[in-house]
Amino acid sequence: MVEPIRFVGQIRYWKPERSSGLAVVDVPAPKIAQIGGLKQVRVHGTIGTAAFVSNVMPAGGGRLALSVSKAMMTAAGVAVGDSAAVEITAVGRD
Repeated sequence: MVEPIRFVGQIRYWKPERSSGLAVVDVPAPKIAQIGGLKQVRVHGTIGTAAFVSNVMPAGGGRLALSVSKAMMTAAGVAVGDSAAVEITAVGRD
């Protein structure tokens, strides 16, 4: 468990030139160290009020991105292009 890590970010496509595929939210730079740095790791939390289990992963250029599934977006009532409130409450498998 970690202290809740809260931020608001815009949901975007991993490869914006495709306008489809994997959706992500970039983790603000000051929050990256709290999650464990620029590495892939399982995280638990909420997007809006919807609970999720997902992964963060390096996104190039010193960025870390949270993978946002279609199910997560549907549960939270958001879509690609929307801003979403994210809270990460646990890092790791447990």
